[in-house]
Order: sequence, then structure tokens, then C-alpha cells
Amino acid sequence: MHLDDNHTAPDLPALPEGRFNSPSEFSALIRLAFATAAASGWREITLSDSNFEDWPLGERAVAQSLSDWSRSGRKLTMLARNYDEVMRRHARFVTWRRTWAHIIECRKNTQLSADDWPSGLWSPVWVLQRLDLAHCTGVVSSEPARRVVFKERLDECWRRSSPGFPATTLGI
Repeated sequence: MHLDDNHTAPDLPALPEGRFNSPSEFSALIRLAFATAAASGWREITLSDSNFEDWPLGERAVAQSLSDWSRSGRKLTMLARNYDEVMRRHARFVTWRRTWAHIIECRKNTQLSADDWPSGLWSPVWVLQRLDLAHCTGVVSSEPARRVVFKERLDECWRRSSPGFPATTLGI
């Protein structure tokens, strides 16, 4: 249950393969994915959730991993129904988003219900997909077919989306 050495740094555990079964496992996997992305130089990451309320985005370790990951040629895409909970719960992430606005594109799509919204993290080398939001269970995999299917689902949401979660709010 390991990725090739190319996909994880020597001082980090290998990204796992298989099922996860709890909110704590989900959060640990997100933290590990961001740390691995920073250490291994993933060029692209897509995050998708109806509102990101239960993601560990506001944690110091996640903010540090994202800062370590951020450099020229990187791209983070976020898809959500709305970003209210991100702004309310994840202050460190909001600050990071403001600083790195030039590498982040945030889109919203209100056409799907929260229950139908794809929730997960996609990268060109590994994917985390929540299959049951109520119980926070899902699957993680480096398998190409799984990555392609999840990416196609995200692309469909993207096509029906509009800009959301601006880096700054202009006032009068």
C-alpha cells in the first residue's frame, strides 16, 4: 500500500491506498497529502467539497504545508457550493489564500445539492474521494482509472461553475 518513491518524500510516510472510515482518518489524510505535495512538488491540486466545513484547512500544519508547496508553476483549484464555512472556520487558510491568490482559482456551483457534491482531493498522482459524507468514509488511490474518473466529475462541476471566494472583498 505504497506509492512509488517518486510520489512521496523520504521523511514522510507513503501515501496510502484503500479505504478510510472516519473523520479523523480523513483529516489525517488531508494533512499528509498537503505535506507530501509540498515535499514532492506536486504542480497541481484540486479540492472539492460543498463547503469545506470539516476539512482541516485552518490548522497550522496545513497552512505551513501549503506555504511550503506554494511557488511558481503551482496551481490550486477549489470547487464548492459556497465558501461561507471556509471564511468562518479556517482563518489561516483565508490568509494564505489572500497571499497566494495568483496560484489559486476558486469556483462555486450551486446547481448540485450538497449531498451530490463531489468531496475530495485530486492530484495527478493520488486522489482522496469521500464516498459517504455522513460517515466520512471513502477511498484513497494512486490508480490512474480512479484519478481519471474523479477528475472527470470535478471537470463537469467546473464547467457549470462561476468565480467564487475572492481573495479580497472590495467595499464602498
